[in-house]
Order: sequence, then C-alpha cells, then structure tokens
Amino acid sequence: MRIFALALALALGLSVPAVAQAQNDDRPDWAIVIHGGAGVIERESMTPETEAAYRAAMEAAVTRGRDVLEAGGSSLDAVEAVIQGLEDDAMFNSGRGAVFTAAGRNELDASIMDGATMNAGAVAGVTNVRHPISLARAVMENSLHVMLQGEGAETFAEEQGLELVEPAYFFTERRWQALERALEGLGLPIPDRPQGAPEPEEVDHTLLERDALEHRFGTVGVVAMDVNGHIAAGTSTGGTTAKRWGRVGDSPVIGAGTYADARCGVSATGTGEYFIRLSVAARICMEVEMGDRGAEEIENAGQAAADLVIHGALTDMGGDGGVIVLTSDGRPGWSFNTAGMYRASQVAGEDPVIAIYGDEG
Repeated sequence: MRIFALALALALGLSVPAVAQAQNDDRPDWAIVIHGGAGVIERESMTPETEAAYRAAMEAAVTRGRDVLEAGGSSLDAVEAVIQGLEDDAMFNSGRGAVFTAAGRNELDASIMDGATMNAGAVAGVTNVRHPISLARAVMENSLHVMLQGEGAETFAEEQGLELVEPAYFFTERRWQALERALEGLGLPIPDRPQGAPEPEEVDHTLLERDALEHRFGTVGVVAMDVNGHIAAGTSTGGTTAKRWGRVGDSPVIGAGTYADARCGVSATGTGEYFIRLSVAARICMEVEMGDRGAEEIENAGQAAADLVIHGALTDMGGDGGVIVLTSDGRPGWSFNTAGMYRASQVAGEDPVIAIYGDEG
C-alpha cells in the first residue's frame, strides 16, 4: 500500500512528505497504553473485590493520561503523570508498592524515553525519591547522562529539588510479608524490620499467595502519543522480591525495558534478565521499522512486532512477561506469554479498554 501511495504521489507531482502527511490524516489526536505488571494472574486467584480494585486503578491511570493529552500536554507529560500515580498506589510494584530486597530495602528503578528526540533518562537502586520516574526525566533533561544509580542518583534528585522521602515511606506490610515468605523458601535470614516501619498487621493471605506467583513481574509502564504525533515511553519498578547483590533488571535499561522512537514506543514487564539479553523493547521497534520498509503495509505493525518478539524470541529463550506497544498511527497493543497482565488503553474519540486476564481483548 505504501509503495502504491508513493507511486501515485509522484505521478501527481506530490512530495514524499506530503504523502506521509496524507497517511497520517487518519491518525487519532492522541493515544495511550498502560501496564501494571504481568504474571500468573488468574481469575481463581482473584477475589471480586481485588479484581474491581485493580480495574478501577487502571481506569484511573488511563484517565490521568487522557486528561493530559486532551489538554494538549506532551506525551512525556502524560507518561510521567500516569506513572507518578501508579508509583503512589501500593497495589503496584513501583514506588509505595515496591517489593523488598533480601536485605529488607526498597530499591527503585525507572526510565523514560522521548521518541521525538531519542533522548532518554534512567535511574537504578534509589531508596528515597518519591517518584523515580520524575528523577529519570530529570536525568534526561538536566544532565549529560542517560543513567544514574544509587547514592549519586539520590544526590542529583536533591539538587534537582525533587521530592525526597524517608525509606519507610515505601514500606507496606503486604510486601514485607511476601519478602519473609520468599526468604524462608530460599533458606536465607530475614532482616530486621526497617526503621520507621509501622507495627505488624494482618494481611489478606490471598494477596500473599498471588504475590508469590507474581513477584517476578511487577512493573508499571506507559506509552503515549500526543497531538503532535510524538511518542514517549516510561517504566518504573521495585524489582523482584528478595533480589540480592544490587541486582538491576530491565526497567531502567533503555532498549530492554523502555524504548521510543518516531514510529514506536514500548514498555516491558517480566523476567528482566531475558529482556536485557534480547533488547526486547528496541527489538520490537526495529521490527516495526523493518515492516515500514517492506513491500506491503503490515496491518497493525506494532501488535505484529510485539507478538513476534514475545511469543518468538522471548518464549524460545525461556523468558516470560509482556509488553505494551504504541505506533505512530495511534494503534495501541500488548503482548504477553503469561496468564495475565494488568493493562489499559485509550484512543481519542473511543472508550477506554481495561483488561487483566489473557482471554480479554
């Protein structure tokens, strides 16, 4: 189709940019797609109340992004606003809901990328920054670097005037008890309860059982396209329960957990070691680019590329997880090889889509 359009344009004396503009005429004003982590998420392990709470949280997230984009805000603004809200929601493994390391700490990772400029910023292992996604954006916009980690990243956050909190701010009883269970299973010692943590309280055991299944996959991410057609992507996570030795996963690694260019944006969630080795996020966007250069236009190229990588290379290597993807034609998509993934999307002029399980749209 694209070659036919190009030939027709040349015959009519039109420029190639004019064709590109014509092909974008059907593009929606804006679009957004969100994930809240993938894993063994099954109906039988979810109470109706918990399912309703997750659906409401995903709907609230997509509404935050929609409000930014409808007001003419940038895709970067939408990504940051949505992830900030998810970082404040203890149901998700980022910010206040972050899991604990084996040492009993919350170590947070995040990244963001601007597809229009291909600038990017990332942070790893921060412990006192309320919104790691905002720190990642500050790294992108206000430093010469792409990734900062640990104490250096925290010093930079203070210099940038970002909101700092005591580490106990991130403590949740649910994640602490999930850590205790994990360490007992690994035969590792349980660390002292963190300083400033509240007194122990009872936690719904169904949540703990589900956490035991989902603990490797918790991450939040957003890809958005604004009214200018610019795409941005971002990801934020607390990592994996009982991680050791300063482990860092794919979420802050540009090209693995987050990637955006002029055509495509991706945010990933899953077993980070596999996503890093396969450069999953960038690989999907490269597949979209190669599809654009093909002899025929691929219907929903982002979805096709995501499925190819997730159900192909990732699955073949033994990795598990999923991605969200958004292409410059305003088509959101997702692909995962787990039982479920918390996800939502909306395109200008359409109703939002909220889904959890593998058999949903």
